[in-house]
Amino acid sequence: MREETRLVTLSLNLVINIIIMAKYSFNKPQLYCLTIVVFISSLAIPSDCIRQLHQETTRNHATLIVFGDSLFDPGNNNYINTTTHFQANFLPYGETFFKHPTGRFCNGRTIPDFIAEFANLPLIPPFLEPHHHHHHHHHHHHHHHHHHHHHQVAYGYNFASAGAGALSETNSGLVIDLHKQLKNFKKVRNHLKAKLGETERDQVLANAVILLSIGSNDYLSPSTLFASFSPDQYISMVIGNITTALEELYNKGGRKFGILNLGPLGCLPIVRAQNVAGGGDGSCDPRANAAAVSHNSRLAAILLQLQGQLKGFRYSLFDSFSAVLDAESDPTKYGNLFLFSEKKN
Repeated sequence: MREETRLVTLSLNLVINIIIMAKYSFNKPQLYCLTIVVFISSLAIPSDCIRQLHQETTRNHATLIVFGDSLFDPGNNNYINTTTHFQANFLPYGETFFKHPTGRFCNGRTIPDFIAEFANLPLIPPFLEPHHHHHHHHHHHHHHHHHHHHHQVAYGYNFASAGAGALSETNSGLVIDLHKQLKNFKKVRNHLKAKLGETERDQVLANAVILLSIGSNDYLSPSTLFASFSPDQYISMVIGNITTALEELYNKGGRKFGILNLGPLGCLPIVRAQNVAGGGDGSCDPRANAAAVSHNSRLAAILLQLQGQLKGFRYSLFDSFSAVLDAESDPTKYGNLFLFSEKKN
């Protein structure tokens, strides 16, 4: 098979080889960053199509559509009325790659950034960044704009918001919850119809890769709802909202999904620090980890079920839980780990 025609897929059995180099936690319970390197090739398009990206044939490129929380937020929370707790537009965020804070909860790039880079796409800006609708990354300045005709589609849209959960009650009023992120997507969908016509718009959405990372905050900073339900009922509500969102994205034309499950929430630096503050030994919180395990097994089951029910629904589930534990148990496998000496007070 010739290399240029080899189909490399993100969306079918996506394997994100993830390298976790550092985990920062600046006293922000639900906002944690895994500095990550992702090996991904082209988003379900033949690699020769990738070359045409640079010839501005936007018809052929897979658009990246991103929903989620602080793992995926590129700076949407810079533009909402919230507290600094949910923002990352100050140092030390952004200090390594961008050399300035961007609003990413990370010292460098996020998973959507790496996926965009490996697909030869520009980094996807925050949806709420002013003038985003008029902003189509003409990164080859020698191409004149008339090459675009009416086929202008942005390379992607990122609706993610740090602190967001699947439940609108999670950090209510301070973040863009999953339901509101979907509302913003519907605005874009209508805008694309006006610009491209329905047929071409639907083609763009069917080819798009939809990334989703949501749920951690529902467990890490739950609302008062949490106390009113058994852990099982609460997990069912979170999974229910994620299921509804996926069905809705499918009904609005999405077909390819890349989904992250929950990492070992009980082992986050902030959770372990709270354990120490409460007189504990700084070990992982077994209850938080149990919630993540239960959530993850239900998520896997729901995705299988949706694939059986919905024609053309394709997904790839990335197992963050195992990846994080693996990186923690064998860090040298993932390149250089910078160890910060902990000051004992």
